[in-house]
Amino acid sequence: MLLNTGNEIVHSESGLLTTMGYQIGDEKPVYSLEGSIAIAGSLVQWLRDNMKMIETSSEIETLSNTVDDNGGIYFVPAFAGLFAPHWRADARGIIVGLTGYATKAHIARAALESTAFQTREVIEAMEKDSGVPLRTLKVDGGMTVNETLMQFQSDILDVPVVRPMVKETTALGAAYAAGLAVGFWKDQESLKANWGVDKEWKPEMEEKNRNQLYSRWKDAVSRTLNWEK
Repeated sequence: MLLNTGNEIVHSESGLLTTMGYQIGDEKPVYSLEGSIAIAGSLVQWLRDNMKMIETSSEIETLSNTVDDNGGIYFVPAFAGLFAPHWRADARGIIVGLTGYATKAHIARAALESTAFQTREVIEAMEKDSGVPLRTLKVDGGMTVNETLMQFQSDILDVPVVRPMVKETTALGAAYAAGLAVGFWKDQESLKANWGVDKEWKPEMEEKNRNQLYSRWKDAVSRTLNWEK
């Protein structure tokens, strides 16, 4: 997760990193606040390769949609500790809330939801550091094809989630920089016309439900701590 802070270096007090976003030619560098999550899409791969719960990554959405909710299960994938905004190397992954009612579909859904919960943690840290409230989340990468996750992400943040036409933003940014360098594009303003919306999700969840889910997530995170001595 990145937040453009302009030409000013902003030092985080909420568990984020300060990174350089980009510099075009002789212009001043543009900085960002960055929040890195250790395990997101790789958790789906873990369910596929290690647990053999699904055969392909895309199947997790189909499996998750066979249940209406997570069944009270929360999956915190702190396989190598927790990154932003916690920075706890002593944490380890857990699945909590298991009952006899639980199925692999509930675990799959909890795995997807973990990415949305972790994203909210980072965004809350960014809002504290910057004083800028989130109005829209623009997403990219492989997990954005999962529409169940995108809707839940919008619900848990209570803001629209927007997926662009080109889903690999990092590669696109490198191509734009190269194009600017050789004069293929005149300036940065001309790049804005190339950006387009593929799909947008808007929040549908009631606030009470949203707050309850996130509160239970934070309870789950607290139980991952102090495992490694």
